[in-house]
Amino acid sequence: MTARELTGSTARALERRITERRATVGVIGLGYVGLPLAVGFAQAGFPVVGFETDRTRAASLARGVSYVEDVPDGALGPLVLRGRLTSTREFGALAATDVAVICVQTPVTVAHEPDLAFVASALRAVARGLHAGQLVVLQSTTYPGTTEEIALPALTQSGLRVGEDFFLAFSPERIDPGNRRHTTRTIPRVVGGITPVCTALTQRLFEQLETPVYRVSSARAAEMTKLLENVFRSVNIALVNEFARLCEPLSIDIWEVVGAAATKPFGFMPFSPGPGLGGHCIPIDPFYLTWKAREFGFYTEFIELAGKVNEEMPYFCRSLVSQALNHAKEKSLKNAKILVLGVAYKPDIGDMRESPALKLISLLENAGARVSYHDPHVPSFTDHHHGLSMESVPLDAGAYDCVVVVTDHSSIDYDRLVDESELVVDLRNATGAKGTASNKVFKL
Repeated sequence: MTARELTGSTARALERRITERRATVGVIGLGYVGLPLAVGFAQAGFPVVGFETDRTRAASLARGVSYVEDVPDGALGPLVLRGRLTSTREFGALAATDVAVICVQTPVTVAHEPDLAFVASALRAVARGLHAGQLVVLQSTTYPGTTEEIALPALTQSGLRVGEDFFLAFSPERIDPGNRRHTTRTIPRVVGGITPVCTALTQRLFEQLETPVYRVSSARAAEMTKLLENVFRSVNIALVNEFARLCEPLSIDIWEVVGAAATKPFGFMPFSPGPGLGGHCIPIDPFYLTWKAREFGFYTEFIELAGKVNEEMPYFCRSLVSQALNHAKEKSLKNAKILVLGVAYKPDIGDMRESPALKLISLLENAGARVSYHDPHVPSFTDHHHGLSMESVPLDAGAYDCVVVVTDHSSIDYDRLVDESELVVDLRNATGAKGTASNKVFKL
């Protein structure tokens, strides 16, 4: 970024406050994305105000106790104690911030259409306190055009001019919960503003986290970048899931095939099959793109087909459990005692958003199975969509007709699991070579 880009006294004044780390940063939404970001800015020396409407979370933050596994109490507590990071449920405090970063959820409706209610609510709160010299950054994953078509009109109602009086940009969240190698401070930031000055100020902001910043020409390009990243994963996971389903009747180990293909040093990137997609991004983000594409008469058939393949995996895995019980124990699913091992959507975290375990448990119960679960990261859960309310049970593998490995948490001794279980259906290759060699382990 060059000094010539920051034309206007308002932009230059905000740039000085940012580089001197005197700018007050407001983070709206303190979940898996917002809380690590708020902690990152506070650790970098910025005064940070977090905005969180959930009473339980707000009370936890006031005590300096983290509810996000990627943010240890040892990192959060001292920042709260020193007043470097404060939290509030009162959005009027946004008027006192220099930067407002929106990190709220963007779900889809039951009809798989974008639900921007949380974004709209956050924008209304920002608009009420919007003032000259303020930078607003949207991070919530959404369809291309949201920043221009939704955020910009909401904020310009104040009469302030974007790029001159206030500044607006999109910078997609790229956090990977549970990843200790790639964190908020190390993952490069993509930034695209409504104007070049907006982009330059957003770049300067994230550079204070000592994070690599990659600039694109517009907010639309930044929005599309995030969707490409997640659709890329969705499509490739669907491809390997389809291979897994084909390998089963051919008596081929898909895990062996993926491992062999991964030895090629170019032209191949390994993806793992599984019982379905979980997390907030990959199962949901493609719907934002396909919805927007229809506005232009464009149908994303390839992307939608990938979604269909991935959504069918819990049904295939239920059939795999049924076949394993039938072949190994001459037993049907009805009245079978089944232990689902792991209900989080990925290993070593407690995040259950869109977890395929929920659908699989529902399918098994509908078939008459008596299902329990064990997850060291999820002591209990309630899921209204599938009508489930359960508590984790002790890991006593031998007490069940079948153990189904849905999430491969690293704290589980899988060799011991194979020894103690009567039957294992391993959907993640967690049992490795021992599982492959055992006649009581059935793998995806």
